[in-house]
Amino acid sequence: MSSDIPTTHDVKGDPLSGKSQVLDTGAALTQDIGPVKNTLDVRQCLIYDKHDRNARLIGVEYMITSRLYKTLPEEERKLWHSHVYEVKSGMLIMPTPAVVPTAVWEAAEQKEMEDVIDLYGKTYHFWEVDQGDQLPMGQPKLMMSLTSESDVNEKTKKAWADRDKRFGVDSEKKNEQREYIQKPEIHPDADSMWKK
Repeated sequence: MSSDIPTTHDVKGDPLSGKSQVLDTGAALTQDIGPVKNTLDVRQCLIYDKHDRNARLIGVEYMITSRLYKTLPEEERKLWHSHVYEVKSGMLIMPTPAVVPTAVWEAAEQKEMEDVIDLYGKTYHFWEVDQGDQLPMGQPKLMMSLTSESDVNEKTKKAWADRDKRFGVDSEKKNEQREYIQKPEIHPDADSMWKK
């Protein structure tokens, strides 16, 4: 890895910007992220099966900037996915905290998506609640995200619609609102799971 990238909280990357600190504070209003430390170059996202106090931690996603991604060995880069489709389609959302006005949060979400679109993610799921598992079973699984409309099947469409209803969001509206966000060039090693 490149030595010219600074280290913050023992993690590669610059300290969080003021905007990112505000978004982290907003997220902390709805979820306890404990000792998780993020930088501008590395984010650690905990994945839960639902958005309430009885949620089960089912996975983790590490997100890194293209600057760091390019420093990874080729075989490692193949384990990471892009976020272009997640952002542009409206699939990726930041659930609105109850104490924040919707319009304010949506504006903050739009600004965050401008940054996320250029990040690469590596996601592990260790509890497959969608398979009916009552406990985390087996080895953690490397997961890839959807990267194009051709990856979406009927089961995914239903899950997406259920999620929209549960969180009171409209993915199609978010898709339209994000049209202005420029698509970055996706590294050819990313999204390898879909290229087989």
